[in-house]
Amino acid sequence: MYKRFQYLFADNNKIFTNFVLYFKCNIIKNSIMLLEQKINEGIKTAMLAKDKLRLEALRAVKAAILLAKTAENPTELDEVSETKMLQKLVRQRRETAEIYLQNNRRELADRELAEAAVIEEFLPKQMSEEEIEAAVKAAIAETGAITVKDTGKVIGKVSKQLAGKADGRLISDTVKKLLQ
Repeated sequence: MYKRFQYLFADNNKIFTNFVLYFKCNIIKNSIMLLEQKINEGIKTAMLAKDKLRLEALRAVKAAILLAKTAENPTELDEVSETKMLQKLVRQRRETAEIYLQNNRRELADRELAEAAVIEEFLPKQMSEEEIEAAVKAAIAETGAITVKDTGKVIGKVSKQLAGKADGRLISDTVKKLLQ
């Protein structure tokens, strides 16, 4: 169906070209594919749109996937490991942006944050702080945690429940705040 629209609107009019790219992106988002297939489709779309920033970010994700596949113990990536890998890439870019900002390099920081935003598109929707706090309170009640010494039990329980849905640092900070 995509190619049919591409041929119908094959003239050099940018409006129709952008429509085709937008249409293709929506098809990709709505279909169920593996992460690698989604990334490859995103790379093709970014190439067609000549979006260098998006293309660099997606190529970095693809490189991370290939590294994970060719590691010492190559296994098929499951959803949890894919999510962890994407979260790691986003975290790296945010930390790099912070360093750039400390060194007054705003343009480089903006670039890193934009790449992080592109990678976040492939992550599941993240939970809000209120939702995380509610999950932490429930875990505290279940484990019977009272003091800061019980932090490890609570973080372990909540991390398993919210795997891929919340940042580990945010979970840790919330647990420490509620147990003080």
